[in-house]
This record gives sequence, C-alpha cells and structure tokens, in this order.
Amino acid sequence: MKLRRWSGNPILTPSPDLGWEKEAVYNPGAILHQGKVHLLYRAVGEYERYSSRFGLAVSRDGFHFERVSDEPVFEPGAEYDKGGCEDPRIVKMEGEFLITYAALPKPPCEYGDFIGTIRKLREDPLHPRIHVFSHTGLLRSGDLRSFRRVAMITPPDVDDRDGVLFPEKVGGRYLLLHRPTEWTGPEYGTERPAIWLAGSHDLVHWTDHKLLLRPESTWESLKIGAGPPPLRTPEGWLLIYHGVDGNFVYRAGIALLDLERPEEVIARSPYPILEPEESYEKVGDIPNVVFPTGAVVLDGELFVYYGAADKVCCVATAPLEDLVDFVLKFKR
Repeated sequence: MKLRRWSGNPILTPSPDLGWEKEAVYNPGAILHQGKVHLLYRAVGEYERYSSRFGLAVSRDGFHFERVSDEPVFEPGAEYDKGGCEDPRIVKMEGEFLITYAALPKPPCEYGDFIGTIRKLREDPLHPRIHVFSHTGLLRSGDLRSFRRVAMITPPDVDDRDGVLFPEKVGGRYLLLHRPTEWTGPEYGTERPAIWLAGSHDLVHWTDHKLLLRPESTWESLKIGAGPPPLRTPEGWLLIYHGVDGNFVYRAGIALLDLERPEEVIARSPYPILEPEESYEKVGDIPNVVFPTGAVVLDGELFVYYGAADKVCCVATAPLEDLVDFVLKFKR
C-alpha cells in the first residue's frame, strides 16, 4: 500500500519576498487545533550563512495553507541551538503544545564546505555528505506563535536527531523516540543508526533507553529515524518513520507498536509507503528525499506532511483504517 500524493503538491514553497525563507521550506510538524491544521515548518533564507528557523501556516482542509506571519515564529537563540532549529514535531498534552526539534550548536557551514556539498548533491546524489552534529531540543507553547525553551533533552556528547514525543503518557511516563547516531555496534545491538525509546517523568531527564527498531530492509539499510508522533489506534500505536538506503534515497515506512508496552513491535511493513517519484521529490537541495514529520486525521483520513528534496512541503493521504489493516499483514 502507498500513500496518495495530493495533486496540488507542493503545499508550501519558498517565498522570494521573505528573506528568512526564500530558499527552502520543508519538514513541517503538524497538529490539528481549533478545527485547523497547523504546520510549523522549517525555513532557510540563505545558503552562505545557512540556518533554519520556524514559520507557521494554517489550513481548514489540510491541503490549502496560509502563512500566519511574514516573520518567523521561532529562531535560534540558546547556546545549544544557535546554529539552527530544524525538523519540528508537535504534540499537545496537558493543555499545551510540546515541540521537539533538531538543535544545532554550530551552523552547518562550520562543519566544512556545506554550500559546495549542496551544489554537488544537486548533480550527484552519491556525493559524500557533510555530517552536522545536533541534539534534540524541547519547546513549550500555548499558541504555536510564542515559545519557551525547556531544555536540550539528549546527552551533550551524542549526535541525536528525530526526537519525537508520544502524544500521551504511557504507564505514567512521557515517552520519546530518538535516533542517537553513535549508538551502533555489538554493544548497542545495531550496526546502523536506529530508533530508540526512552522514558521520563519530567520531560527533561530521560532514562531506560531501549532499542526499538533497527534497519532491516534494503530500502532502509543506511539508517532510520522516527517521523510524525505516533498515532493511537485501537490496534496499537501507528508509527511512520523514514529510512535511507545506500544510495541516500529517503523513503517512508510504517510500523505498529503495542499500546501499553510500546517497546513491543506488533507489526512492521518490509515495504515503504512513500518514496521519491515526483520531480519535486527528486530535485532540490538534497535530491531523492521524502521526509515525513507531521500527521493529522481528518474524518478518518490520515494526512501525512513531509519535506520533499529539502526544498518544499507536501502532503500525502490514506484512510487510516486501511493503513492499519495493511501493516497488520506483517505481524511479528
């Protein structure tokens, strides 16, 4: 089963009139609030001093979006995110929004010829990548327009991305999915970067890290990471994630986790549910990328929001019940 792209994709493109987002808008977090879909998207204004900020757009139907402001709603500022704020994911718990994001202590250009790498990647997808160190940061917000930094919630000496909260407590604890790059090798039970599960009582101190999913299929052989926050269904937590193969092609996969014991994987599809096919997914700043980061359910239809080629925001849909039935064909 594959997600269906909306024929009007992309839903958001860079705005040439806004200097802070004139180059790229992508990898949006999504949540349904007051009857509208809210997208908190990552924006890049220039390459030479590359840094990401967050903008906000809203929609009544999940397809047609309008920006709420000509200014970013959140920008780098703390010591641990002064290099950029990337790839937000959103949940709402206990009356407020909680946003996890990739926090860069240094801008990408300080890690090497970042701009040259982007230019070469447009012509050669297999060109060697520059690895940019990041942490997982956490924000609180009452309206998605103003934010309060909570903390950097991953160890300072570990490169960590794709931090994603569960939308409710399980067993009295907050739960976090994350992808620590260095946690590989025999002592960690995985040869490639994988998805881990951790718990917390205060959202700041995280313990009991458990390996949840490791790369298995060829299409995800290089690394995997969590996508949107898991969705509660009667059959289990539906988890959409991304996988990267040896040719650096990014695809989206799907798994189902036990509701009471999310460390137990009920089912996992060996096939991707979305992969680069359209020109806006194959050509961009980073070619051949679909990167799911947000999901909402409208009248039984699952809307999955994703970044395409690190350039634009897109959406693809499927009946939620059909998607669950599909992944249950691959029970563990």
